Amino acid sequence: MRFSSFGDKFAAKSGIGELMEDLGHALAGGDMIMMGGGNPAHIPAVQERFKQRLTEIIDSPSEFRRLVGIYDPPQGELSFIRDVSDMLNREFSWDLKPDNIALTNGSQAGFFMLFNLFAGQFSDGSHKQIQLPLAPEYIGYSDAGLSQSFFTANRPKIERIDSATFKYHVDFDALNIDETTGAICVSRPTNPTGNVLTDDEVARLDQVARENNIPLILDCAYGTPFPNLIFTEARPIWNDNTIACFSLSKLGLPAARTGIVVANAEVIKALSAVNGIMNLATGSFGAMLAQDMVRSGEILRISNTIVRPFYLDKAKRAEACLRQYLQGTPFALHKAEGAMFLWLWLRDCPVTSQALYERLKARGVLVVPGHHFFPGLESGEDKNWRHKHECLRITYSQDDALVESGLAIIGEEVKKAYAE
Repeated sequence: MRFSSFGDKFAAKSGIGELMEDLGHALAGGDMIMMGGGNPAHIPAVQERFKQRLTEIIDSPSEFRRLVGIYDPPQGELSFIRDVSDMLNREFSWDLKPDNIALTNGSQAGFFMLFNLFAGQFSDGSHKQIQLPLAPEYIGYSDAGLSQSFFTANRPKIERIDSATFKYHVDFDALNIDETTGAICVSRPTNPTGNVLTDDEVARLDQVARENNIPLILDCAYGTPFPNLIFTEARPIWNDNTIACFSLSKLGLPAARTGIVVANAEVIKALSAVNGIMNLATGSFGAMLAQDMVRSGEILRISNTIVRPFYLDKAKRAEACLRQYLQGTPFALHKAEGAMFLWLWLRDCPVTSQALYERLKARGVLVVPGHHFFPGLESGEDKNWRHKHECLRITYSQDDALVESGLAIIGEEVKKAYAE
């Protein structure tokens, strides 16, 4: 059977496909220590609140009918959109209207649509790319383009904080924006590293985007104002040239697949049109579960007083354990500023991160090899940049005892690798 070019591209092996396949098989088998995927932790207080809300919906005939029996428009559930607009205006004075917001069936679907709206083949024959000003970046971006050569990216500046801690920064001197750039995109906090771009870095990127008449896309799936998995100072940012993308997944609703896109009305209209063709309508489940919390502002309280402290505590525990188990090796950890990952740099390691991934998988620990996180750095000198093959993404969102067991095994395998 022959597939189209589309089929050949999207049916082929991909980093995000491998990650999710490993995740699914491991969860089905139940004997793997899950330190690879981005599945959020099960926080009892948060789950109890969603359970309470779901019970209210089930007990209300009209709400239950709305949940399961009515198509929403392609823009998404309109009363939820109004409540999101009102909350963001009230908290941050963003001057939003409902036509500045659309819902998608998860952030992944949202980015697929947005990226292909702004990059790829244009009707005038030109071809544009998505610029990632700092790589490593999210693994799920890599294969989202409908055409080849879809991303271009910059190596980061690496700040050495101490002998075993570092931080990435945008290298603005090397940032090249020209007529082939369709949009700039960054995640904040960055998946996989937990890096949080400073307010100044975001402001400079916004200025560059405006000067070149292209949008700045901010992936806030882990960010502020919700679920606010940020352990440093960062303020929410939006303007009519910014496309801010939020999610309910990391708040505790990954299965609800609810992405929230905030942009100017022209972008929202285009996104809704594509959404209608691809999905007919977005699901109502996440919107209805979270609506009361959004309307009252409770979603911000939960984020700030329950979710953020929960992950900050886990980050500190995991980092202390990993540093202990890696003593005596030339490792460095990215400064943990947000999200739910440790980004481990194994300097001058004799084996690649892919080889370590295979060894750890054989011992029942799933991580993600670092080379998957460098979309746009696949050619020229960047193709063989050693740093890409010296890093691992390690998730610490699961049970603390399991995480510590996994980190101990990682320490053992890393020490074996250096001994070679």
